[in-house]
Amino acid sequence: MSITRDDVQSWLDRYVDAWRTYDPTAIGDLFAENATYKYHPYDPEAVSGREAIVKDWTEPSGDASSRDDPDSWTAHYEPYAIDGDRAVAIGETRYTDPDGSLRDHYFNLWTLRFDDDGRCVEFVEYFMELPERLKASG
Repeated sequence: MSITRDDVQSWLDRYVDAWRTYDPTAIGDLFAENATYKYHPYDPEAVSGREAIVKDWTEPSGDASSRDDPDSWTAHYEPYAIDGDRAVAIGETRYTDPDGSLRDHYFNLWTLRFDDDGRCVEFVEYFMELPERLKASG
């Protein structure tokens, strides 16, 4: 299967929507039954299987220790490279305090592999936080 830039952008947009709502059905629709999800490339084990990924998002523990309030962040991701069933996406997530001041700013790179139904089979996050010294201008 070959995916297109539009396919990947649609998936990324649905990912952000699912993150904002924590809707189990929307989360599950993103991932294949046997999908794996790593919050860091160096994690010794991935979250494995659609049900486990949905549970990890909706009943957070470990690295996903709490849900993000949908009004506390903005995010935008877009495809960077696509090769057959694999894609790399880049983007940014900004977290703000109630007064609107920037709390955290992350630069993200995600590697993804999709099945024939357009569901993600492998997902790995790579991210960097904007250094404190740059947050005032970020």
